[in-house]
Amino acid sequence: MNNTIYLRRTNQLIIEVNEGEKRLPKAHLATALKNIEALGYTFSNELMHALRKLSTEQFEAVYLQLVKDLKVMVGAHVDYRPMYAGFPLQVMQEDEAELYLNAIFHYLTHLAVDYSGQPLAGRSPLLDRTDMKVIDLGSKQAFHKLIRQLIEAKGSISDTDKKDIKRALKHADPSEVDAILPADIPFKENVGFVVATLLMYEQANMERIGHYFKTASDVLRLAVSWSDGDVSLAVASPFRKFKRSERRLLLGLLEQCGPITEDMLRYKERWIRLGEILHPSEYKLRYPRCQEAFELLRNDKPFTTFNGSVELAFQYRNIWTLIDLLSQRPGEFARRLDHMLRITEEEAYVLLAFSEVAAQVSTPVLLQVRQHFVQRNEPQDLRIFFPKGNVAKAFAIPVQLPEMDETICQEVVQLCEQALVQRFAVLPMLGKTYIDPQLKDYLVPFSQRSASKALHTIVRGSRVPMAAGDTIRFFSWWKEGEVDGKSTGRVDIDLSAVMYDENWNYLEHISYTNLRSAKYKAVHSGDMVTAPYGASEFIDLHIPSIVNYGGRYVVATLHSFTSHPYCDLPECFAGWMMRKKPGSSEIYEPSTVANKIDITADTQIAIPVILDLVQCTIIWTDLALKRYPDFNNNVEGNQKGMVLMGKAMTTLRKPNLHDLFMLHTKARGELVDTMDQADTIYGVDEGVTPYNMEQIMAEYLV
Repeated sequence: MNNTIYLRRTNQLIIEVNEGEKRLPKAHLATALKNIEALGYTFSNELMHALRKLSTEQFEAVYLQLVKDLKVMVGAHVDYRPMYAGFPLQVMQEDEAELYLNAIFHYLTHLAVDYSGQPLAGRSPLLDRTDMKVIDLGSKQAFHKLIRQLIEAKGSISDTDKKDIKRALKHADPSEVDAILPADIPFKENVGFVVATLLMYEQANMERIGHYFKTASDVLRLAVSWSDGDVSLAVASPFRKFKRSERRLLLGLLEQCGPITEDMLRYKERWIRLGEILHPSEYKLRYPRCQEAFELLRNDKPFTTFNGSVELAFQYRNIWTLIDLLSQRPGEFARRLDHMLRITEEEAYVLLAFSEVAAQVSTPVLLQVRQHFVQRNEPQDLRIFFPKGNVAKAFAIPVQLPEMDETICQEVVQLCEQALVQRFAVLPMLGKTYIDPQLKDYLVPFSQRSASKALHTIVRGSRVPMAAGDTIRFFSWWKEGEVDGKSTGRVDIDLSAVMYDENWNYLEHISYTNLRSAKYKAVHSGDMVTAPYGASEFIDLHIPSIVNYGGRYVVATLHSFTSHPYCDLPECFAGWMMRKKPGSSEIYEPSTVANKIDITADTQIAIPVILDLVQCTIIWTDLALKRYPDFNNNVEGNQKGMVLMGKAMTTLRKPNLHDLFMLHTKARGELVDTMDQADTIYGVDEGVTPYNMEQIMAEYLV
C-alpha cells in the first residue's frame, strides 16, 4: 500500500533488500524493464541494484503490484474502444454524409457499435517515442517525511492527499505514527482530519493530540471530520452520535482552548446542534467554560464580537479604531489593508501600523498581499476566486477597484518582502542556488482542497509547456455500473474541444455533433452513448492548422449528457497525449501520455485544461461548471460559462514559484546562472519542482 502511494507521488519504491549475494536472474529484470518501458517508465541504477538482491518470488510480488499501479497512473488499466475503431484516419476519410448519418443513427439508437462497418486495416508504426520516466529507490524514512509534509502543509490539501495520509496512518505501527506526526499542524482543517483519522484507528490520546487544538473551531472541525462531514466548514454537516468517552474528549479539548465564546458564535447554529449531542451540562463542574459558552449561545445572550466592531468602524470610516482593532489580528489586518488605504488620507499611519505587525502575518497571506499590490493598478476585467468546499468550482467577478497611488503599492510590496526575507533567513542555508525562469509559469500551492487526482498534479492556473509534436490527442474513459449498491443506469459522457481566437471569439468546436472540422485538421472518434464495460472517446487536434486559421485557445471539456455527477460514477478520467503528426501510433499509447486526471467532482461539466496554442502551453484548470437547465448539456449550451472561465484562467494573478524561491534565495542563498554551479536547484524537471507540492507547502511557506 505504501509503495502505491510512494510511486504515484514521487516515482520511488521502498525495497526491503536482503543481505547476501544477488539472487534475481538478469533475465527477470530485463523482461520487467522491457514491459514497463511500454508504459513510459524505467528503473534507476540504484533501484536495479536493490532489485537484484531480491528472490524471484519477492521480485514478482513487487513487479506485479508495480505494473498494476503504473497502468492505473497512465490510464492503461482499461480497454479503449472508440466508436470509430479506425480513428483518426477513418473519420478523416469518411464521406460527410456518412459521418452525419453515423452520428444521427448512433444517437437515436443508443448503440455502442460502429455503424460504418469494419475498421480500416493497418496501423502506423509507433513514431511517438518519449523519454522514459525513471522510478528510483526510496526509503521508509523518506516516505514518512513525505506524509509528514502533507500533514504540515500551510494550506488545504486534496482528497487524494487525505486518502494517502489515512492509508499511511492505518498501516503504521506506533513508533511510525510518532515519526509521521509533526510537532505542529499549521492548517486547521488538517488538524481535524488527521486527529479524526488517529481516533478511527485507535492511535490517539490527549498527550499525542491535545497540543494541536488552540481554538473552538479546531474542535468543531474534529467533530465534523469524525462525523465524515466537510472539514472546511463551507457547508453544514450532520453530527453522528458520540459515545460518552468521545463526548468527554471533545469537551476536554474545547475546555483547554483560549477564549472560545466568540469563535463559537461564528458557527452558532452548528455549535448548538453539537451541544445537543455533547450534553455539556452533564459535565458543568468538570468543563465550566464549555457550559458557560453553550448557555450563551442557546439563550442568545449579548456578546460583542471582534468582527462586529471592525465592520462598525469601517462603516463610519474610523481609521484609528480600525488600526487599534486590526493590529490585534495581523492576518485580518493584511486582508483588509487595501480597503483601509482606500477610505483614508492617513495612508502613512496605516502603513506604519502594518509594518509593526507584518512579521506576525502568515507566509501565504503575505505572498498574496504582495502579489495583489504588485499588480494593483494593472488593467484587469475579471477576478477569479475558488470558494471553500470540495467541488472544483470557480467564480469570476468584474474588477471595480479604483486606482491607487503607485508609491503606496510599492511600499506595501516592500513591507511584505522585508517580513518574508527576515522569516526565511532563520531557515537552513541554501548555498549557491539556481532558479529556472520557467517557474514564473507555475503558481504557489496555497489551496489544494478540491484538486483532482492526476498523474502529475499542479496548481490551477499554472502553465505547462507542450511536449514535442504537432498534434495533441485528448482522451476520456468512463464506466457505468453500480456505486455503493446503486446502479447508475446508462451513462453518456461527451468529450469536446472548443476553439477560440486570441480575443476569445468562438471559432468552432469538435464534439459528437461535429466529428470533423471543415476548417483545419481536427477529428472526434465518435459518440459513445453507453458504457457497461467502459467507453472511450478521443479528439485529435493538429496545432499548426488551427493556429494558421487564427485559433489560439482550446478549451477541453467533458459533459455528462445523461446528467450524472462525476462523483457518482464507478470511474471517469481524461487526459492527453502528444503526437508527432495526425494518425500516428496506436489509438492509446501509454508511453505518450502527458497527463491523466480523474474526474470526480459533484458536477456534470468538467474543464480539465485549456490550451494556448500560440504559446505552446497547457493551462491546468481542473474546474467544473454547473449544468445550465435552460440548455441541453452539451458544448453549445455552455458557451458563456466557458468563455468566462477561459478569460479568467488565462489572466489569473497569483504568486508564482519563481518569486517565492527568489525570496528564499535572497534570505539564505546566493543566486547563480546555471545548474552546474548550484548547490540547490529549483526547476521544472530537476531539484525542487512544481510537482513537489507537499514539500513546498510544508517547507517553503513557513
